Amino acid sequence: MGLETEYGITVVGSPVEVNPVLASSLVVASRRHDDDISWDYSEEHPLRDARDDVPDPHEPLAADDLGLTNTVLDNGARFYVDHAHPEYSTPEVATALDAVTWDRAGDRIVADAAAQASRSLPEGGTILVHKNNTDGKGAAYGAHENHLVARSVPFADLVHQLTPLFVSRSIYAGSGRLGSEFRDRAVPFQLSQRADFFEAPVGLETTLRRPIINTRDEPHADPARWRRLHVITGDATQADTATLLRVGVTDLVLGMLEDGAAPAPIRLADPVESFHLASHDLTGRLPLARRSGATVTALELQRHYQAAVSRWLERRGATTAQADVLARWDEVLTIAEDEPRDLDGIVDWATKLALLERYRERDGLDWDHPRLALIDLQFHDLRPDKGLFHRLEAAGRVRRLVDDDTVARARIQPPADTRAWFRGRMLQRFRDEVVAVGWDAMIVDAGRRSYTRIPMIDPRRGTRAHVEDLFARAADLRELLDLLTG
Repeated sequence: MGLETEYGITVVGSPVEVNPVLASSLVVASRRHDDDISWDYSEEHPLRDARDDVPDPHEPLAADDLGLTNTVLDNGARFYVDHAHPEYSTPEVATALDAVTWDRAGDRIVADAAAQASRSLPEGGTILVHKNNTDGKGAAYGAHENHLVARSVPFADLVHQLTPLFVSRSIYAGSGRLGSEFRDRAVPFQLSQRADFFEAPVGLETTLRRPIINTRDEPHADPARWRRLHVITGDATQADTATLLRVGVTDLVLGMLEDGAAPAPIRLADPVESFHLASHDLTGRLPLARRSGATVTALELQRHYQAAVSRWLERRGATTAQADVLARWDEVLTIAEDEPRDLDGIVDWATKLALLERYRERDGLDWDHPRLALIDLQFHDLRPDKGLFHRLEAAGRVRRLVDDDTVARARIQPPADTRAWFRGRMLQRFRDEVVAVGWDAMIVDAGRRSYTRIPMIDPRRGTRAHVEDLFARAADLRELLDLLTG
């Protein structure tokens, strides 16, 4: 699994205008090495649709057509410009807690990159990056989650089972925002920054007519065995528990689906409208219409899945990582069933809401006061000394699941138990000979008559346990290639 985060970006104090694309390029370029490593787009197929019968109906992207600033980091992550935003994609990880760790590492990498890039601006200019999902002017940008899923699971089952899960999870996965994109709806504050921007139940788009279930079929693995579930409904979360549950709950439900142990799905009458309504409801108790004519609340939907996963894990046995996610999921739902605002310090939206309420009470501010909008934005500022989330965290008012030392290591080291370890180790040891990198391949120049392509089609191979000994034995890249193919 892995996370992709597009960061909000703006330039303040500069005597000359700097557009977001240039600012994003400066931020990413500050982390580039003095080399020409390219991203390998040969296996990128963003228009391949899971609903198509044709296995490969679209041409891959050509790097020359994109003109993007891109770099691959020593921790196995990708850092690049996507549209008008800097984007950090974590390396592949095997547990939800590792997703939290390498996502946090990305925040620190991006914050430091923005500070360094600011030095290249005219005097007085500063690049600010925010881990949020809307500019407050009608535009949204993504925080996507990715999961490796067995292709044996019918795509229709994914749609039917995951739609209610995603519709109802903002109670722990939302980062909170003031107001709504709907002018005719009086919404002072809502759970999710992204929910209002979704318009379709199922589809391929990610920027227009956004669907709750995205159909992109681009597994970055053996396509005969795997698909990649590309989840685009999520908010960019900073609280460790929220990030853990965003990824970990979906992982548990997918495991239950792959095992054939999922209960009959609950079908919503209008999933898109239910997604909006669930985000606007801070109690989790608003009735959402079902196709059967009955109703169900967001909290009831979450309990439906949590109980089913609990029964499944009780039968098959849970790993330590799975048991931890299940316990924290139960804890959050239990608190929310009693009083959702008590999730302050545990999940993003409740932490932000409590902060805004303190300002409102102190200064007598209405919900539409401009000062509250500034506080809302500053909550997501990545600068440790300026970002309000980070200041609350430093004061001990936000729960941590990973410590600073662990995050610092993740900034420079890849996960040990996925193919990201091989990618990161190659960059650390043989960066000068690496020509191009993709998620499922590396292209290297070993001084032979042509470049060598190293396939990495199985995300569970290329781990430290798998290839560390080969790196230790190899005196140079040619010897490593011989050992890999021997």
